[in-house]
Amino acid sequence: MADSPTLSVTLLGAGQEVGRSCCVLQYRGKTIVCDAGVHPAYSGMASLPFVDELDWSTVDAILITHFHLDHAAALTYIMEKTNFRDGKGKVYMTHPTKAMHKFMMQDFVRMSSSSSDALFTPLEMNMSLSSIIPVSAHQLIVPCPGVSFTPYHAGHVLGACMFLIDIAGLKILYTGDYSREEDRHLIKAEVPPVRPDVLIVESTYGVQSLEGRDEKELRFTSLVHSIIRRGGHVLLPTFALGRAQELLLILDEYWKKHPDLHNVPIYYASNLARKCMAVYQTYIHTMNSNIRSRFAKRDNPFVFKHISNLPQPRGWERKIADGPPCVVLASPGFLQTGPSRELLELWAPDSRNGLIITGYSVEGTLARDIMTEPDEIIGLKGNTIPRKISVDYLSFSAHVDYSQNSEFIELVKAQHVVLVHGEQTAMGRLKAAMTAKFKDRDEDVKIHTPRNLETLELSFRGERVAKAIGTLANKAPQENDVISGLLVSKDYSYTLLDPRDLKDFAGLSTCTVTQRQKIVLGVGWDLVRWHLEGMYGSVEEGLDKDDGVNVIRVMGAVDVKHTAEHELTLEWESTASNDMIADSILALITGIDKSPASVKLTQQHSHTHHPHSDHHEGDQSITRIQRIAWFLDAHFGDVELHMPEVGGEGDQDQDQGEKSEPALIVRMDDSGESDAHINLVTLAVSCLSDTVRKRVEAVLDMAITTVSSLTESFATGVSIPPEDGDPKQDKSTSPDGHMDTATVEDTTTTGEADIAS
Repeated sequence: MADSPTLSVTLLGAGQEVGRSCCVLQYRGKTIVCDAGVHPAYSGMASLPFVDELDWSTVDAILITHFHLDHAAALTYIMEKTNFRDGKGKVYMTHPTKAMHKFMMQDFVRMSSSSSDALFTPLEMNMSLSSIIPVSAHQLIVPCPGVSFTPYHAGHVLGACMFLIDIAGLKILYTGDYSREEDRHLIKAEVPPVRPDVLIVESTYGVQSLEGRDEKELRFTSLVHSIIRRGGHVLLPTFALGRAQELLLILDEYWKKHPDLHNVPIYYASNLARKCMAVYQTYIHTMNSNIRSRFAKRDNPFVFKHISNLPQPRGWERKIADGPPCVVLASPGFLQTGPSRELLELWAPDSRNGLIITGYSVEGTLARDIMTEPDEIIGLKGNTIPRKISVDYLSFSAHVDYSQNSEFIELVKAQHVVLVHGEQTAMGRLKAAMTAKFKDRDEDVKIHTPRNLETLELSFRGERVAKAIGTLANKAPQENDVISGLLVSKDYSYTLLDPRDLKDFAGLSTCTVTQRQKIVLGVGWDLVRWHLEGMYGSVEEGLDKDDGVNVIRVMGAVDVKHTAEHELTLEWESTASNDMIADSILALITGIDKSPASVKLTQQHSHTHHPHSDHHEGDQSITRIQRIAWFLDAHFGDVELHMPEVGGEGDQDQDQGEKSEPALIVRMDDSGESDAHINLVTLAVSCLSDTVRKRVEAVLDMAITTVSSLTESFATGVSIPPEDGDPKQDKSTSPDGHMDTATVEDTTTTGEADIAS
């Protein structure tokens, strides 16, 4: 079985941009949405994905990869402000992500509630949180029939995962943000054990390659130390959660190794991070072996010895700015608003101070603009501030660079690769590099870079596999074997089984439909039998076991009962073939009283068996042979019947294995070289000439079809065996003279499964 369904991939955000990730997957009537974030460079409604382009009531599941705002902050708006509430969709994220998402959204609401373009209220945020379903890594989840997904570790931040999604057998891997480099507390992203058909992967850094972790950490700590030596303050704008914890681990370890720095404070200016530190300590088991082993030795790595959280009284920024050298990690990482922006404006005019950008900066944010080292910056109040603070960039961003991303794409081996979460230029360069690499290897991998709202349609031609179970699986099939059974389709998986196993393996209840049709007819019973024999050949006649009335079984499928003086009842087990036979019998019986043959027979008062039936005098097999011989004689002109002789030379011939079975000999010429012999037991044709043999076989097939009755050719039901020792007894009667009722296999089913033949 093969078909060509189409997968539609529509980006409501993160299409040739970084921010507001939202990817819509539609396949076979199912809709899955991956991520729902806001754009950090915008605010209010402008920061949302293009949510109006989707009927959210049709969404079956929303999957959130991690807690960062550009991947999850629009979730509450979608759940509470769109018609998502009218559908049956569910929202999933990992346990750590849900715990962190709660604090992130509380902070997001607090920061936006002061402005006029707040997206939702604290009440709506709390209502949406209660509907989120937490899941674990490697857990198989089935949100609805035909759809399943499994989360795999993605690195990046605590709780981040990539989703391997299965929609009706089509496998899609959506990575979200991921990292293939193991750092101080997180494991690197996993490669799922199953090869997906489609890979939707981030392209944040394009073809840029980042330096190794050891070199990067050395350069970072040396830079921090040099700024402190010159009497300056170090500003590290970071997001409250994620890379901040990694930087804290690095700084705490460096301070421990350098006693001369013990009098230099490190401040973590984030009330949110302080709250979330409990979450980090709770989910130690999801981190790498280094963290787990330290924790097992009662050495909690997140209890820092040289780092303190600011109590955050009003005006703390100026107090620190006027104080001695220090290091401050402040959020947000893009320097748009908040503590990091206020500190930057205070420290920017002093050349002793240093700003270190440690993560990826989205286009349109101050963090991106200041990397060009402008002479001035514009303050939040619109004032111009001279920039003399040093600006350095070291990427501790937990995104893959080109080498890691290209290696991962090659390991996954997907047929289609869709690039998302990258700026247009970086994405285009990555596509060109990967296309060239696959072309050199002669591999047919298609790479796509859709824009926002540009629907990408991917067609697949895949084989669907049906598993044989139950009785059909008892014996392994051999080559060229034909296997027949019921094909059960459920949730786009297919099972082949014997009809008798339907209830046990498919969980379906079964029943039998018996149909009855009463006919009022003014002719005799013998005349009815005569017409049935004329149409169908031999019929089985006897007494009904239940009612004790005369009954004729036609073609082993339909019982014609003489239930009253002028009444007949047709009864049969309903199947497609039996229904057709019953229809033909009904048409025949209703036309009996109008048949000229009926009038003639009635006048003769003769209702013997019909000459076309098998109830005639003489050996039935001989009569059948004679008919075949007449048919062949009409085509070839000279046909002889050879019967084996009993005794004398015949025995000798029989001993020699020659002419020991009855045969028809078709004479073609006087020489006898082209004669065709038809074995009347096996109906096999033998002849020295292949042309003559094939011609005789074709005519023989026509002869058998012509001389056979419908009953002989198409009997579908169960025949009634004759009484032992009485070969002449009517096959329809049981030893007590009553007709048995055949048992018909149950084919009417109820339940969720669809049955296809």
